[in-house]
Parts: sequence; C-alpha cells; structure tokens
Amino acid sequence: MGRLAVVGGYGILGTEFATAATRLDVETPYGAVAVLDAGPYVVLQRHGLDRFTSAPHINHRAHVRALADLGCDRVLGLGSVGSLHREVAVGTFVAPDDFIALHLGISFSDGAEGHQSPGFDRAWRAVVVERWGESTDVPLRDGGVYWQTIGPRLESPAEIRLLAAHADLVGMTIASECVLAGELGIAYAAVCVVDNLANGVGDTPLTMAEFHAGAAVNRTRLVGALDAVLPSLANEDSVS
Repeated sequence: MGRLAVVGGYGILGTEFATAATRLDVETPYGAVAVLDAGPYVVLQRHGLDRFTSAPHINHRAHVRALADLGCDRVLGLGSVGSLHREVAVGTFVAPDDFIALHLGISFSDGAEGHQSPGFDRAWRAVVVERWGESTDVPLRDGGVYWQTIGPRLESPAEIRLLAAHADLVGMTIASECVLAGELGIAYAAVCVVDNLANGVGDTPLTMAEFHAGAAVNRTRLVGALDAVLPSLANEDSVS
C-alpha cells in the first residue's frame, strides 16, 4: 500500500495533526522540496516551510515529484477558497468534483505524454467523502466546480461575475496539483474550505482583513476534522 499525502496551505502547519512530524528535504529534478513525515502520511505545505511562496510561483512539479518519490499514491489536497455564490456560505467544506483552469499549461512532459483527460480521481474522492462523513460531524458538501485563477491578487468583481456563471469556488492551486498528480498515476481528491465570499458576492467589497479572518475562524474546525479523518484515510488501501 502506498502512502497518503496531505497537501495544504498555511493554515495547517503548526497544528495538532502535524506537530510530531519530522522534516524531510527531498531532491527532485525540478528542485528541492521540504515535507513533513508524520508516519502514516506525509504533509506538504504548498506555500513552503521556510518562506511563503505565493500561488503563481509555487513549484508544483517539484512538489508532486517529491510525493511520488516518497511512495505516495494518493493525495488529499486542502484549499482555502472563495465562494462564488451566497448559498455556499463562509465555513462550508466542499469536495469539488470538477475544475476549470483554462490558463494552465503545466505538465511533466513537453511531448505527447502530456495529453491526458484530467480530473479528480473518482474512486479516491468517493473514499474521502465517505470516510469524512463517518469520522467527523463537520459537514462536507459533495460536489462543486473549482475555478483556478492565476493569483496572487484576488479577483475583481467583474471577473467573479464571469466565473460564477460556470463554477462554485475560486482558488489558485488545486487544479495544478491535480493535473500533475494524474500524470504520475497519483490519485487526487480535494477538500476546500470557504473562507470568504468572493469579491463582489457579498454586500461590500472583500478586504484582506476579511479574507484572513475567515481563514482563522475555519482553521480550528479543519484541524479537528483532519484529526478525526486522517487515520482512516492513511490506512485505506490504494485506489489507483
């Protein structure tokens, strides 16, 4: 059985489920990656352990290659997102089932190997949703479309109106990871936490103070849910 990788943003580090982890520095053809070995699973901070790297500058190829080299065959990607619709309220946890990332030109290959049919792994995603429901009382919304933008800036209200016609959530990283994981045969599923209503969806323009406050409020719930869910996901048989 391969290992589980948990990939998340700044909100999960230094919290209960990763405190006993040991740092590993992994060399890859795409660069060095620092990960945390938590025993049953590996934790990767996508924005970096030593310094914060903003979304468009994240070395996703190195990250995914490092996880493969460590024997990971499935990834639980955690994402802080904005909601494109008022009914998907702040504090909602969502397991998206599709994504839009039309600007991406990311691949491990410059040849025909890069041609693929991308998406969240259906079998692994089903396991995540099922185990989540069995292990924690934090509700997980099953399904939704994630739109990945470039960043690091947030989107304008006009951009959000365009996105909202086709998607439910907006973020900057999940699709890149999913595409690359698929190329290496690593099953990828995501749980996204709505930390804010996207710019223009709420009654007032989104401020950075509001953005950070939402993430701080949801962090405790996310970590509590992970403490409950990760043991069963780490022991799950490979789904690839």
